[in-house]
Amino acid sequence: MRLFLVRHGDTDFNTSHRFMGHSDIDLSAAGRQQIQCLRDYLKDEKIDGVYASDLARTVTTAAIITEGRGLGVIPCPELREMNYGLCEGMTFSEINDQYPNVADQCINFNLSLEFPGGDTFKDFSDRTVSFLKRLKIHKPSDTVLVVSHNGPLKALVCHFLGIDMQHWWQIRIDTASISTVDITSRGAILSRLNDTSCLKKLTKN
Repeated sequence: MRLFLVRHGDTDFNTSHRFMGHSDIDLSAAGRQQIQCLRDYLKDEKIDGVYASDLARTVTTAAIITEGRGLGVIPCPELREMNYGLCEGMTFSEINDQYPNVADQCINFNLSLEFPGGDTFKDFSDRTVSFLKRLKIHKPSDTVLVVSHNGPLKALVCHFLGIDMQHWWQIRIDTASISTVDITSRGAILSRLNDTSCLKKLTKN
């Protein structure tokens, strides 16, 4: 089975560097342009199933990519970003002012990370990995589009490669990027990570 792991396009929160988490923010105009480029990039690739976090920015991203394919987007709460609780909508500077211990945990990441009124990292990563149960209905020959957020996609990459979640912070997943994982009988093969090459034409305009 081949998985296309896609992070949603830009939102106003991304451009203002705010912690978005469970806040239901849709794509910005620039984010829609990004995903239209990704849609064109994938136009010749077969897609047999589509799963997305149930938040607007990911559902919109999945819908744009699969326009005209006759595929329904299956919303999955498991694929939501980490719940930042009282830190939702804040910049890192604001978090550092109000919750310095949380800011320190973000800078010096460890598995005890927890947001006030929100998720612990363990609960978040366990929830994310539980999504994989949904893929059991697919055939080995299927190609599946999975649209999510920065944190969950990094957690999935760690899980697929058998890397301890302690290394989660060392993986970079940009907005409107695509990563490719092939699931084989011997395990997972990561053949592409954080590919944003299709966005180059936007910078030329």
